[in-house]
This record gives sequence, structure tokens and C-alpha cells, in this order.
Amino acid sequence: MTGSGETAGAKAVRGTRNSAMWLATLGFFGGFAGVSIFGPLVPKFTDLLHLTPFEAGLLAAIPSLTGSLLRIPFGAAVDRVGGKRPLLALLLLTNAGVIGLLALLATSYPGHMGGTYPVLMVLGMLIGCGIATFSVGIAQVSYWFPKRDQGGALGVYGGLGNTSPGLSTMLLPIAVGAIGLLGAYAVWFAVLLAITIVYALFIKDAPWFQLRAAGQRVDDPARLVALGGSDLVPRGSAVEGLKAAAAIPATWALVFFYFVSFGGFLAFTTWLPSYWGSMYGSSLREAGLLTAAFSLLAAVVRVAGGVASDRLSIKYALVGNFLLMAVATLVLAMSDTFAVSLAATLAVGAGMGLQNAIVFKLVPSYVPTAVGGASGWIGGIGALGGFVIPPVMGFVTGAVGGSAGYARGFLPFVVIALATLPVVWWLNRWSAAHLPAAAAEAA
Repeated sequence: MTGSGETAGAKAVRGTRNSAMWLATLGFFGGFAGVSIFGPLVPKFTDLLHLTPFEAGLLAAIPSLTGSLLRIPFGAAVDRVGGKRPLLALLLLTNAGVIGLLALLATSYPGHMGGTYPVLMVLGMLIGCGIATFSVGIAQVSYWFPKRDQGGALGVYGGLGNTSPGLSTMLLPIAVGAIGLLGAYAVWFAVLLAITIVYALFIKDAPWFQLRAAGQRVDDPARLVALGGSDLVPRGSAVEGLKAAAAIPATWALVFFYFVSFGGFLAFTTWLPSYWGSMYGSSLREAGLLTAAFSLLAAVVRVAGGVASDRLSIKYALVGNFLLMAVATLVLAMSDTFAVSLAATLAVGAGMGLQNAIVFKLVPSYVPTAVGGASGWIGGIGALGGFVIPPVMGFVTGAVGGSAGYARGFLPFVVIALATLPVVWWLNRWSAAHLPAAAAEAA
């Protein structure tokens, strides 16, 4: 369609690529921080409610578990309704969870907490909804940017959004010390509410969804790009998107890669405070700062990795990043020197950050007609690594015993990282056989 039709289409499209990227990043930043504000309260609730280790572990894990699983349906829903409604729904659920937590802290903490464990589980589930914003935002940004420019956009989105746990880890103890527990959490709720309002007021769905809402159907990728959108055409159905993505074998290779890189990132973020305290006698504050350094480095590197992936060949980056993770983790597992351990931790974080950026750069090449569905599978199942890997580390730690056991606990991750190498080899062969030459070279 050209001429007056083109002009009409242009008038129907509101918003820009960059504004969509920054607003989606803001929404993810706010949602992802929820886990960081819930986790520090778990030890306090454990003492007050006399929880067993299993009950405490389940309470600590429930936000990550529910948030990871919700990434699948909410990410896929973008293919049907666009990104605004799913992400806004998740932010509102997160707000509800934080409001409930504030009410509990104001009325029951610390002297009247008896019998509140089921309530805490529900609140953890609600707050964990914020984690699911990730897969929604990935698809939302992907439908705004052409495939050739998605690496940088998704790197900014994923990298800056991922800084929220590290920043929360550093700032929350300071706020609690200055204005008290309830005051600090009230301030965070005000920030989350402001983020939600800004996102709701200013975000726009990608051009394809706007044109469909205006009664126009646009299946021409070139025209979508000309109107400021992506060259990806959604399938229009969440179920179809999930089915289409699941039917492509490469989707499951990317799921495994993200299970290792992002699931590993979550696992290390969970494990490192205990490691630093048990291995080197770090205080809780020092261990938090060391963990925040790992978290923030991985997030910032993810931005740089995404931008570089638009300009440089990433053909060998998969192997290189997984080898960096494996070797650095092996050094960490065997080291008994603080400086070496810190350097190894940062190297692991760099490898994870780079890999997290690359995985979603590859999605449009492998699953161009179901980016939302693929993002749901990859973001949801991949993030479960943060729920699965720590218990395995804990088993090895207990088997070895002593302070050194916390270092040896990293050894299972070395094995997991090395297990990706034959999958990378298979994916290269599959892409050469099943993708167009240009797409295979880009992948």
C-alpha cells in the first residue's frame, strides 16, 4: 500500500522505537526489583515464625518460581495483544503484592506474625509477578526494532533493567538504616507506583498492533519498518506463538543457553552472599556489596554485548562466552585467595552478561514469526535455572563440608556450562541446514 494509504498508516502510528525501549526498560526495572525487596525479609520472617529450612527456602524461592513460570504465557500474549496490557497487568499485580507487604509490616511486624506464613506466600507470588515483565518487554521491544538493530535495543533493555537487583541490594540497607524498615519499603512502593503510572501513560504498542486496532492489516515487513516498527509480523495468537516456537528445535537450544547464562546469574546472585560470608568471613553488608558488584557488572556488560552484536559477528561468541564462564567458575571453585576469587566472580559475571545479550539477539533469526512465544519459553524456562541450580550447589557444599565446601559448590555449574558446547555445535549445523544463508550467517 502506498500513497494516501501510507500516509494514513503513518498517522495511525504513535510513539517511537526509542521511547518504547526506554519505557519497557523502566517497567522491567521496577518489576524485577521486587524480588530484591522481598528476599531480605525472609530471614526475619524465618526467625519470627520459626520456619523449617524447607519452609524458609520455599518462601525465598516462591517469587522467582512464579515469576519465571508466568514469563511463558505473558510473553506469548504479546503476539496477540501487544506488550502494553500484559506488562501493565504484571506491574499492577506487583503493586498489589507490595501494598499487602506494607500492610503486614505496619500491622503485624514483628510482634503479631503468628499464622501469617500463607499470607507471605501469596504476597511473594504477587511480588514475583514483576519478574515476568522481562519476557513481555523483550517481545515488545523486538516488535518495534528491525532485526538488524535489535541487539543494541535488547542489550539496553535487558542490561539496564537487570541493574535493579544490584542497586536495590546496595540502597535498601542504607534506606532501612536512615528511615526504618517500614519507611524504606514505603519509599520503594512510591517508586514502583510512579514507574507503573509513567509506563501506563506513555507506552505505545508496536506499529503492527496499532494498525490492526485501526482496522488496517499490514503483513509487509518493509512497510512496517517504514512506519517506524520492526520487520517482524506477529502471528496474532498467544497459543499459536507458543506452539510455533516450540516446534522449532532451535528454540530449545536457546532455552538451554538462557537456563545456563541467566539462570546461572540468578543462582550466583543467590549463592554469593553465603559464599563470601562462609569462605572469607565477610559481613552481611560486605557480602551484599560484593554480590552487587557481580550483579551490576553482568547487567552493564549485557548492554555493551547487545550493542556489539549489531556491529560484530557473533558466530564464535557462544562458545567463547560459555568457555569463559566454565573456566572462571572452575578457578572460583578451587581458589582460597580473596583477590583471585573476586576476579573470577567478575569474569563469570562478564560472560553471563554477554551471553544473555546474545541469546535474545538470535531469537528473531530463528523464530521470526513467533518472537513473543519464543521469548516466553526462553525467559520462563531459562530463568528456572535460578531455582534449580542453587540446590545442586548446596548438595555439593554439604557433601564437601567446611568453608571450602562453599567454593566447591560452584563445581556443578562448571559441568553445566561445558554441557552447552555440544549444543552450540548442533545449533550451528542446524542453522546451516534450515535457515536462509543471511540468517544463518547472522546467527
